[in-house]
Amino acid sequence: MAERSSLSIAIVGGGIAGLTLTVALLTKCPHIKVTLYESAAAFGEIGAGVGFSPVMVRTMGMIDPRIEAAFIKCNKGNVNPDPPVWFTARVGDKRKKGVELGEESFTIPAREGPNGGVHRAQFLDELVKLVPEGVAQFKKRLRDITEATDGSGDAILHFADGSTAQHSAVLGCDGIKSRVRQIVLGDVPEAQAVFSGKYAYRGIFPMTKAIEILGEEIPKMPQMWLGYHAHILTFPIANGTLFNVVAFGSRPTWEDKNWVVQTSRDEMMEDFKHFIPAAQKIIENMQKPDIWALFYHLPAATYYTTKPLICLVGDAAHASTPQQGSGAGMCIEDVHVLSELLSACRQKEQLTNVFHAYDAVRRPRSQRLVATSKEAGKLWEFEGEGVGDDLDALRNNALSRMDWIWDHEISKDLMTAKLMMKEGLPNTP
Repeated sequence: MAERSSLSIAIVGGGIAGLTLTVALLTKCPHIKVTLYESAAAFGEIGAGVGFSPVMVRTMGMIDPRIEAAFIKCNKGNVNPDPPVWFTARVGDKRKKGVELGEESFTIPAREGPNGGVHRAQFLDELVKLVPEGVAQFKKRLRDITEATDGSGDAILHFADGSTAQHSAVLGCDGIKSRVRQIVLGDVPEAQAVFSGKYAYRGIFPMTKAIEILGEEIPKMPQMWLGYHAHILTFPIANGTLFNVVAFGSRPTWEDKNWVVQTSRDEMMEDFKHFIPAAQKIIENMQKPDIWALFYHLPAATYYTTKPLICLVGDAAHASTPQQGSGAGMCIEDVHVLSELLSACRQKEQLTNVFHAYDAVRRPRSQRLVATSKEAGKLWEFEGEGVGDDLDALRNNALSRMDWIWDHEISKDLMTAKLMMKEGLPNTP
């Protein structure tokens, strides 16, 4: 018989972070009643690729083996070279002199183990299967969170449809435009995402077409085409049947209120007019010339508050640009640490210690990713400080810059957090 408890938790947002956290709590915390609130009418993700390193995939298995199995199912069919490769870098910009354009400049090794890209929407579909019926409520757009007036200290969630819900605590997984983040941080610049100076075109087309353009081998392996103030990233997804493309450009400001805007195919091609024909052919085959502005979060002073109890998870806490391919992986790490701490939490009074310990171990690491991903966005476009278009310096930087992400021992973080929780360190932001 399931253990009973008065604890109830609201999870706001049904993306990768929200769904994995829901599955984690249902698996590890039968004593906690969990409700997931999603603003849309159904779960859904953009049709783009998302990558995970081996350490992130192993962490999925620590949360729930079914989550790791979902990744492996979506990743099946992608080529995993021996030894493993993160990306092969090639110069795609014809303005770079003294190099063989389009040829391998250097390769960044990856770590052993399951890794690579999956179709974001496909992975989400697999995660949805792990959430029992009745756990999620849809069309629940959050307006505000207030403290209950009944003396319980509970959180009251106020939704756009006029309804409310009362829970012991709220976990905000509502992404880069997080309303929960705004409530936790208040009226400060860090509450809103800021433009990174970079934007991207995202596209997917059949692997057969990519093979026509690039030959049999190159499309099946992750590639990075370097250029001045622009670069192109490609990797296989959907069991090797689809070719995922992210083509990056630069501009100093973003004036449009929308973060995704439509442009013309001619304008898209203009951004890559200096690239070699093969790279331009990749761009030509992208179906929609939509520009995705790349925003990120300035470092928050805290990931939680206590009146009422609210905690930020995933992109709501630390949205980063994608140039190091680890943003979704950081969400997975968040979920593992937080769900483990909550599994030992039996009383509402312990939640402050849970959130404090989570904040202490997760905030420095996740905010470091935001900062270094922004640096990487410059590096891949010959803008890196002290590096520029020096390929030897670029290679040396690239070969070591992922070590702290890939070789991290999340178990040590968890041990530290559990000790902090046990000691009950006081903190009431």
